[in-house]
Amino acid sequence: MNQDTASPGSVRPGGRTARVRESVLRAAGDLLAERGYATLDLAEVATRAEVGKTTVYRRWRTPAGLVSDLLAEMAETSLPHSDTGALRGDLLANARLVGKTLTDPRQGRLFRAVIAAATSDDTAAAALRAFYDTRLTEWSPCVEAAAARGEVPAGTDPRAVLSAVSAPLYYRLLASGDPVDEATITAAATAAALAAEQGVFVSGTGRSAR
Repeated sequence: MNQDTASPGSVRPGGRTARVRESVLRAAGDLLAERGYATLDLAEVATRAEVGKTTVYRRWRTPAGLVSDLLAEMAETSLPHSDTGALRGDLLANARLVGKTLTDPRQGRLFRAVIAAATSDDTAAAALRAFYDTRLTEWSPCVEAAAARGEVPAGTDPRAVLSAVSAPLYYRLLASGDPVDEATITAAATAAALAAEQGVFVSGTGRSAR
């Protein structure tokens, strides 16, 4: 794949080009957090990033292309999974990481904007799915290790467990507006762990073998 035929933001540069990417994505993230996706403008991103408009239009092409690359960068730089030696500890660490992101003044607004973009643009939606796929893949070993230790049944679906941790936190961010506080974070992790221990998340193949 050459740069002329690559999808927006898909080329991973080095040197000066990497610095341009960093500046542009930081500016795009700031504007998304401030105003949302609907008003994201490539020319304004270029001005704030102090780079040429032609560079931004040539490389990212559309606001959705910017969102796609921003999510790719977030996945690249996200923290690795925890290893506390126990599933409940690992899930609590995961819940706290999600909660910290969603309650951060900038990151919380940024995620709202990105999710809004994904509801109306296929490119943004694919980028959001790829972001969460990366995160679930990173944290899945926590559940796999728990199964190896006998904490949860064999065949437990790691992605289902991890999704159960984050789902109530995102519901509060996007739907109810209730606070994402330490009590909520702890409850989400504990509920997911208890359900996993009871075999709720055993996949169909694993369930039939029990």
